[in-house]
Amino acid sequence: MQMKFILKKWNLAIKIIPILIGIFLLKLAFHKFGFEYISLNALFTSLIAATTFLIGFLITGVISDYKESEKIPGDMVAGLEALYDEVYILDKNKSNEITKNYLDFYGKFLNSTIDWFYRKEKTKDILAKLHQMDDHFAKLESMIQPNFLTRMKNEQSNLRKMIIRVDNIRDMSFIQSAYAIVESLAFFVITGLLIIKVEPFYEALFFTILVSFLMIYMIFLIKDLDNPFDYSEHGENGTEVSIKPIHDLIERIKL
Repeated sequence: MQMKFILKKWNLAIKIIPILIGIFLLKLAFHKFGFEYISLNALFTSLIAATTFLIGFLITGVISDYKESEKIPGDMVAGLEALYDEVYILDKNKSNEITKNYLDFYGKFLNSTIDWFYRKEKTKDILAKLHQMDDHFAKLESMIQPNFLTRMKNEQSNLRKMIIRVDNIRDMSFIQSAYAIVESLAFFVITGLLIIKVEPFYEALFFTILVSFLMIYMIFLIKDLDNPFDYSEHGENGTEVSIKPIHDLIERIKL
């Protein structure tokens, strides 16, 4: 368990190690063959500052969306459990085929929700199944108090909004042009570090690897945070928002 936590924590750092090794070998080669043509100056440090500023701008934007996304699984579970509780009580008091059919449909819908998060099911299909809930509401109408049914329909509507919100977050990346400029600047900074002559050489090597690590790591982190629902590729082992509340709900009600 401890090893799994460590691997999750350092997943991005491990991922960029091959890139850093490549930069390290390039710096050695540039130094050995005399390709270090320029000296460190104020213009180059300004370029590093500009890149750092843009990285900060991007991380601020994606983190605000990420923090908002963290609330969605918990809010979905609150709504899903409300849709279960009302009919569970009704089934306890007036058990019949209508309540049994709803609970059976509800259990399948929960499993479909997990499949949808993992992109095993399309958004249009999960929304169609959510719409099928109306057929069960129509049958329950004569058996349940109007305010209970109204609450269930409100939860259904809120659930639909959250599904559409997650779908938009998954499919729309944060400001592509900003990504393009920060990646270009990072490329020029790293290239500059390779061809800058700094003595002693071990200092140049150290700062080349350090600055490269920080920039590449932050770009990878921003891209990872930009899609907090990317379970189809990495499962829940990266920086994705946890859908543990939904797994816990399925385990708790055991339909």
